[in-house]
Amino acid sequence: MKRRFVLWVPLIVFLVIGAVAAWNLYSPSDRLIHSRLIGQPLPAIQLPPALPGRATVSRADYAGEPRILNIFASWCVPCIAEAPQLMAMARRGIPIDAVAIRDRPQDIQAFLDRWGDPYRNVALDADSSLQLAIGSSGVPETFVIDGAGKIRFQHIGPITDADMVRLIQEYEAARAPS
Repeated sequence: MKRRFVLWVPLIVFLVIGAVAAWNLYSPSDRLIHSRLIGQPLPAIQLPPALPGRATVSRADYAGEPRILNIFASWCVPCIAEAPQLMAMARRGIPIDAVAIRDRPQDIQAFLDRWGDPYRNVALDADSSLQLAIGSSGVPETFVIDGAGKIRFQHIGPITDADMVRLIQEYEAARAPS
């Protein structure tokens, strides 16, 4: 009897390990993909302006003054949801730049006309090259960049009223001398 039980032990151990692995695969503790560039300099940005008569976003913009960098798209429904929070931050004097992902200038302009334009500069990332270089996993995403051009914080998803508090705190921390 004892010998039969010993024969089943490896199968039982295998099933327990398999169950734990399956549980972790189907319910990971963190489903978000975080940028590995937190604490690193913003990658070199060479993108065209998204709109005629508007400046693009460049790495030089981040010399000396922290800013918020918002990754968005006119076709992104959650980007509409975060528009009021971005407008509120802009009204507080927080400089916000934007990079529109896989978009068209006329659609970007229509989006800004309809939902508000909190941005100082707007660049167009037609092929998602900056999005991939910065470690962004989708739209919308928002980054706090300090005055030295380092990525200090990443917020994934639309900004809610509750998220604004953290973003403003991170922006203020980026303004403080190190």
